[in-house]
Amino acid sequence: MQDRPRVIIVGAGFAGLNAAKALKGAPVDVTIVDQHNYHTFQPLLYQLATAGLDAADVAHQVRNIFRHQRNVGFRQGTVDGVDWEAKEVTLKGGARLPFDYLILGAGAVYNDFGVPGVKRYGYMIKSLSEANTLRSHILRQFEAASADAAAVERGVLNFVLVGAGPTGVEMAGALAELLDRALPPDYPELDIANRARVVMLEMTDKVLPPFGPASQRYAETVLRRRGVDVRLNATVKEVAPDEVVLESGESIRTQTLIWVAGVRAHPLAEALGLELTKGYRVAVEPDLSVPGRPEAFVAGDLAGAEDEEGNLYPQLAPVAIQQGRHAGRMVRASLEGDARERFHYADRGMMAIVGRNAGIAELTPRFGGLKLRGFIGWLGWLLLHLLYLPGFKNRVDTLLNWIYNYFTYDRHARLILESAPTPAELADHEESLASPEQALGAPPSNKRSANHRAERRQQQSQEERVGRQDGPQGAEKEPSGA
Repeated sequence: MQDRPRVIIVGAGFAGLNAAKALKGAPVDVTIVDQHNYHTFQPLLYQLATAGLDAADVAHQVRNIFRHQRNVGFRQGTVDGVDWEAKEVTLKGGARLPFDYLILGAGAVYNDFGVPGVKRYGYMIKSLSEANTLRSHILRQFEAASADAAAVERGVLNFVLVGAGPTGVEMAGALAELLDRALPPDYPELDIANRARVVMLEMTDKVLPPFGPASQRYAETVLRRRGVDVRLNATVKEVAPDEVVLESGESIRTQTLIWVAGVRAHPLAEALGLELTKGYRVAVEPDLSVPGRPEAFVAGDLAGAEDEEGNLYPQLAPVAIQQGRHAGRMVRASLEGDARERFHYADRGMMAIVGRNAGIAELTPRFGGLKLRGFIGWLGWLLLHLLYLPGFKNRVDTLLNWIYNYFTYDRHARLILESAPTPAELADHEESLASPEQALGAPPSNKRSANHRAERRQQQSQEERVGRQDGPQGAEKEPSGA
C-alpha cells in the first residue's frame, strides 16, 4: 500500500497550528516542526512580563493540542533550510524530513532598524524566555534600588518602551499599573510613585497608528493619566548600557529599554533561496503558494501575500490564523484535484487594551462598524483572547488570575527567575536582526549577572555573538521552527 502524502509544517505559531487543524481528516500525515514543544500565545506575553500571568498560562504543548487529531505528529527541531530538489526540510544537526507538501509558518522577529545597541541592550517580548527575563529584570531593578538608594539616580527605575503600537500601549499600561498598585507595598522605602517612571517613545505623531483618531486620542489620554510619559515624534538614535539617546540629542538614563517598534520576517526566509519582498517576507502567489513550487505554501508573518490592491497584509495574529487555514485548505484542494483559490482576509477589526477598565475595539463595517472604548472595549478584549487561548486549563487559569488581579490589584507572579538561552536560541539570534518568538538574543548590560555568565559559557566557541544582562532576547510574531 502506498504511503500517504507527507505534509511538513514549519512553526507551531498561529499559522502552523491552524494549517494543521485545516487538515483534520485529510488523507495525509502531518508533521509540525518547531524548536520548542509548545505554542506560545503571544498576545498575552506582556502580562507574563509584568507578573500578571505565569508561563503555563500563555503556552500549551503542541502534542496535547492535537491529541485527538490522529494524522498530526510533532518533531522538535530547528529548521535551517529546504532542499527543494530532494523535497526535504533540513534541521540543525543534520536530520532531513521528506515532504510532499510544505507549509512555512516560521513567523517574524523584531526589527531593530539598524539602531546601534538595540540587539545588545534592549529587551523584547516575543517569547516565554524573553517575557520571563524581562519580568525578572524589572523586579531586580527594584531590588537594586532597595539595596542602594543612589541607584535610582542612575536610572534603574526608569523603564523606556520604544513603539506605541498595540503591544507597546498594552505593555506601558500594564507596567504603569504594576508600579502604581502591586509593587509599592513590597518596597515602601522606595517611594515608587515619585521615583519610578515609564517612558514611551514613538517616532510618529500618534499612538496606535492603525486605529482611528478618536481611539488614538483615548489611548494617549489614558496612558498619560496613569503616569506614562508619552513622547511622540521621538526617534531613538542609540542605545547604551545605561541610557537611551534620541535624535534630538536628549539622553534618558535607564537600564531597561523595551523594544516593540516593528517586525520583519524570520531569518529562515533568507535561507530558503526564494524571492523575498518588503520586510524579508517570501513572495507568494495569490493562493499563498511559492512561485514555481506549487507544493509549498507560506503563511503568517513570513508570507509576502498581497491584497487585491497590491498591499501586503499586516503581520497580525488574525491574518496568520486565516492564512494558515487557507494553506491547509489548498493542500486539500490539491489532493482532491480541485482548483485553488485566492486568499482573502476577512478583516473583523482591531482591538487593544490600555489597562484596567480601558480597552479599544474597532470593528470593520462588514462586522457592524462598532467602535468601543473604555470598560466595554476592555471586557471585549479579555473575552476574545480567552476564546483564542488554546487549552481549557489555560483559559481557566488565566481567567482566575485576571479575576484575582482585578479585585486585589496584586500580581502573584512576582518572581525573579534565572534563565539562560539555549544553544539553538543563541544561534537564531546570531542570524537575526533582533530575535524571534523562538529565536532569542542576549541579555543587557550588567555583566555580573548569572545569566550573562551562563550565556558567555555557551558562547565561548562563537566569539562573534554578544551578551546581555539577565537572559536572552527573542522576537517572533509566531513560534517558529526556524
